Amino acid sequence: MNHNQPVYTDNDPQSELVTLNLGPTHPATHGVFQNVIQLDGERIVSGVSTIGYIHRAFEKIAEHRPFYQITPLTDRLNYCSSPINNMGWHMTVEKLLNIKMPKRVDYLRVIVMELSRIADHIICNTIIAQDTGATTTFLYLFQFREHIYEIFEEICGARLTTNIGRIGGFERDFNEIAFAKINKFLKTFPVALKEFESLLDRNRIFIDRTSGVAAVSAEMALDYGWTGPLLRSAGVDYDVRVSEPYSSYEDFDFQVPVGTSGDIYDRYLVRNAEMWESVSIIEQALEKLKHEPAGVFHADVPEFYLPAKEEVYNNMEALIYHFKIVMGEIDAPKAEVYHAVEGGNGELGFYLINDGGRTPYRLHFRRPSFINYQMFAPMSVGMMLSDAIINMSSMNIIAGELDA
Repeated sequence: MNHNQPVYTDNDPQSELVTLNLGPTHPATHGVFQNVIQLDGERIVSGVSTIGYIHRAFEKIAEHRPFYQITPLTDRLNYCSSPINNMGWHMTVEKLLNIKMPKRVDYLRVIVMELSRIADHIICNTIIAQDTGATTTFLYLFQFREHIYEIFEEICGARLTTNIGRIGGFERDFNEIAFAKINKFLKTFPVALKEFESLLDRNRIFIDRTSGVAAVSAEMALDYGWTGPLLRSAGVDYDVRVSEPYSSYEDFDFQVPVGTSGDIYDRYLVRNAEMWESVSIIEQALEKLKHEPAGVFHADVPEFYLPAKEEVYNNMEALIYHFKIVMGEIDAPKAEVYHAVEGGNGELGFYLINDGGRTPYRLHFRRPSFINYQMFAPMSVGMMLSDAIINMSSMNIIAGELDA
């Protein structure tokens, strides 16, 4: 944030202020949200952010659904990396039920979550490039997001809103085609990512448009509750995977990339570095799977894990469990739990209060986009309009996660 920029008011005789509605449906906003800004020429002098255009009352809907039927709602938070949302919700319920997960399930989840992180960061960094005029890099790297969706499709049959996984594990094991596609991705993506970096990292136009723009101090980032790549780009070493390990992340060797200035260029560098770390984590997970019993893809909790369809059709006990689980007729403990995962945009948390009934008594999603976005309007004061657009891109605000 440049505090040296002049700030004008409506009473300034030397300025002619223009009010501009940036959004809610505008190509530059990359989502359904609005900023009512005042401009003196092309410089922003004030702004108010408006949200809620796709608010769907997910938390209240969830309070009237059994645990299993909440997974499709979490899909539609950050739909750019929806499997992370699904895994986070399943782990929250598993914490409530005190379910111990097999290591192999943890490693399979890590693979899916890190692929999701890469897909999320591809979207953010290629759009930063696009908004600075680098269309080639946008089109080139974006194809690998498609390759990740092909892996998800092989694992669960869906691509964007995946409904992937189950409370207690996965609905089926990864097949050989899925592992082959993962291995192919690990060979081809690093080559493309290296080329992507070589086109932008030392590109004079890209650096001029991003370096020093929208810089945020560590203190201000913490004051506004930032987490994820935005907070780390400001110099704060905080990652949920390290501070509160889940899904056996403590078994992996990886670095947490940290920036210094918190500007757009640092946010871009941090996300790129995180994609390299994600590739390394996936490679480690594949190696660890070799030492785990084959065929294990869920915990042994028949009272909460949905049985396979073949069993439901042919086994009375499986049919009974299926009915009781889907209808929410199995009691869950009365408890209050919070579980967080490292989402694409930061700490994605689930605060669940259960009263022993068939649905959550109260459920709240800690949505990083909602918390990160509150800083956009005040930090835009003094910026050029063109810089504010790139700033918005670098914050990677996903409207589904913003409104919920």
